[in-house]
Parts: sequence; structure tokens; C-alpha cells
Amino acid sequence: MELGLPVTQEQVDELSAHITDIDYDLAAKKERELRHDVMAHIHTYGAKCPQAMPIIHLGATSCYVGDNTDIIIMREALVLVRDKLVRVLDALARFADKYKSLPTLGFTHFQAAQLVTVGKRATLWMNELLQDLDEVEYRISTLRLLGCKGTTGTQASFLELFEGDHEKCKELDRRIAREMDFKEVVPVSGQTYSRKVDAAILATLSGIAQSACKFATDVRLLCHLKEVEEPFEANQIGSSAMPYKRNPMRCERICSLARYVIADAANPAYTAATQWFERTLDDSANKRIAIPEAFLAVDAILNIYENVASGLVVHEKVIEKHIMEELPFMASENIMMDKVKQGGDRQQLHERIRVHSLEAGRNVKELGLTNDLIDLLAADPLFGMSKEELSVHMEPSRYIGRCPEQVEDLLSEYVRPVLERYQAALTDQAVELKV
Repeated sequence: MELGLPVTQEQVDELSAHITDIDYDLAAKKERELRHDVMAHIHTYGAKCPQAMPIIHLGATSCYVGDNTDIIIMREALVLVRDKLVRVLDALARFADKYKSLPTLGFTHFQAAQLVTVGKRATLWMNELLQDLDEVEYRISTLRLLGCKGTTGTQASFLELFEGDHEKCKELDRRIAREMDFKEVVPVSGQTYSRKVDAAILATLSGIAQSACKFATDVRLLCHLKEVEEPFEANQIGSSAMPYKRNPMRCERICSLARYVIADAANPAYTAATQWFERTLDDSANKRIAIPEAFLAVDAILNIYENVASGLVVHEKVIEKHIMEELPFMASENIMMDKVKQGGDRQQLHERIRVHSLEAGRNVKELGLTNDLIDLLAADPLFGMSKEELSVHMEPSRYIGRCPEQVEDLLSEYVRPVLERYQAALTDQAVELKV
């Protein structure tokens, strides 16, 4: 109407008055008759708006309705995902700050390695979520509407309606973008927007699922070690057969849903790869399942993630016990360095430590004894150190490097600015899981 087509204010007012007044029964009846979802709703809308019926869908094609709507809905869904990511980061930030200086065994190949801290490990989870947040923000900021492109993307129908006025065709696209609060529409298209958009968005959702699965897998392994556990309520049952069980079922659920999302991300990738020329319809049925289900699954993943991260239980005595079982091996390098500073031969000392370490390892693995490496070194005249002198090297905090500082650096430089930027997304309301 604004661009001069024969559309009246009365028609516009009638359409506005019945935006949400939808007769779904009639729409279903029309779809059975017409075998076309958009046309069914055009007729249903027209039944409510008899004055406007002649100009509904003027010059448009079904993808004007469906594709523009999908972009709008996906942007709204990404905002919901973004806000839930922020809440998970907030929960992990509190956990990391609380335990930033608590030493714990690091693991490479799931074998005991140099010490880290419980809080430092949480920074690994947060860092991946920050990457995911960057991806989500990028997707939100770069989404473009399809606009009015017509049946093959040429805008021929609109050029005809505007009597050859190319500028009015371009202005129509610009006005539609502004009306829907988008910066712009796609520059060119076939009948649809490129299905690479869907593939990119699901790749972003898959990335979130990957990060969440990594977190949940780590917690499941820590639960096995009895070092860290997910929340476990007073009356919760871990197993119907084994009353003592405390199965990490929330983290298992995260992993299960994550697997679905990661696999689901292949769907729009195949769709994008197999679109024929200006459009083919084999994208439609798959798309209507793959994209909504991925968003729903990620929504559930982040709900569970926030619930678990907000209630992680740390068993400090178990962690300390595991450290002390392995620390003599880790302390041996520092002991060797101290003796070298005092004039010892590094190669001789290294060989003696190697021999004593093997003996201590056999005592632990074959005889079930405690790690007695410090006792063996104290009895070796090459070292000339008492057990008390050697025990100075058995303080775990000496082996955590910059873990506390790394936690604080990540929080101050990366996480807290995000939490401040999205303060409105944070809530004190705890996430409740139904099962």
C-alpha cells in the first residue's frame, strides 16, 4: 500500500484485526482439500478477512511465508539459547572461583598427570562455552531475511506489479527487513534462502552439544572416582536393583541428547548439498523435523547443564587421597632438581629415581601397598635427605602452577564481561528437572 499498489487501509486494518484469530479446524480442512499448507492458511485467513482476501499473498510464493518465518523463529530461538548459555557460564564461574586453588590430579589419557585445580578444570568447560557463545552471537547478528524474491528468486511478479519499477522492488525488500527488525535481506536467492543457513545454525547447536557432552563426560568420570558428583537428592533412587548406586543420570542424559544433536546436524548439511537449481521440495519434511528438534534438544541440554553446574558436589578428602597416592612420583623431579643445585649428578639421580619409582609402582600395583617412594629415596645414601626433608616436596599447592591465576584471568577478562552484558538473562530461580 505504501509503495502505491491498490491495497486499501480497510483491507490492512481487517488483516491486522485477525492476525491471531486463526480457525485451525478450517485450516486443517482446507489442507486436506488443497494438499498445500500455505494455501490452506491463505483461504482460512481470507474467510476471516473477506475484504482483504483478493490481495492476500499478492505476488508472493509459499517460501515468502515459510522461509521468512523460519528465519524469524530461528533468531528468536538463538536468543533463548544464548541466554541459557549465559546462565550456565554464571553457574560454572561461581564454581570455578570457589575451587580455583583446590589441587586435584590432572589427567592425560585418563592417567594421573601433573596437578591442576578443580576450578582450573572448570575453566576448560567455560572456555568452550565462550566459543559457542561467540558462534551464537555471530549467527544472530548475520541472519538475513529472504525478503520478497518470487518463485525463482527473480522478483518478476513484483516487477510486474510495480510496472517495471526496479527501485520499488528493492524498496519493498528493505521495508520488509525493517518491519521484521532485520538489517537486510539476502542479496540473491532462488525460491528459498540458501539452506546453508540451516546447516550453519545446526553446526552452532552441535557445537554447544559437543561442549556440554565434554563437561558431562568429565563429571561422569569424576563421579566414578568419587571426587566430584552431580546433584543427588535425598530421596533419589540411583538403581531399581542396587540401592547403594548414585548413577550420574543427569550427565548421562546430557550426553544422550548431545549425541542426537551432533548426528542431527548432518541433516541440513545434506539438504544444502542436494538442493536442485532454484528449489526442490525434499528439504521441507526433513527441515521441519531436524531444526525444531535440534533446538528443543539443546534447550533441554542447557537446562540440565545449568542444574548440574549449580549443584556440583566436591569431595575434597577423596581428591586429597588420590593426590597423595600419586604425588611422590610428581615430586621426584623437584627433588632431583634440588639435589643438582647442591652439586649432584643429574643423570645418576635420574637413574636412582627411575629404579625407586619402578619399585614403588610394583608395591602399589602388585602388593596393594601405599606409595613408598619417599621412604625409598630417604633410605638411598645418594640423596642424603631425611624423610622430613623430602616431605617438604609433598605439598600439593607447589605443583598447581598458575591455576588460581588462570581462573581469575578467565573470569575477569572473558566471563564477567559476558555476564554483565547479558545481566537480564540471569535469574535466581533454580532450574527444576522433571525427572
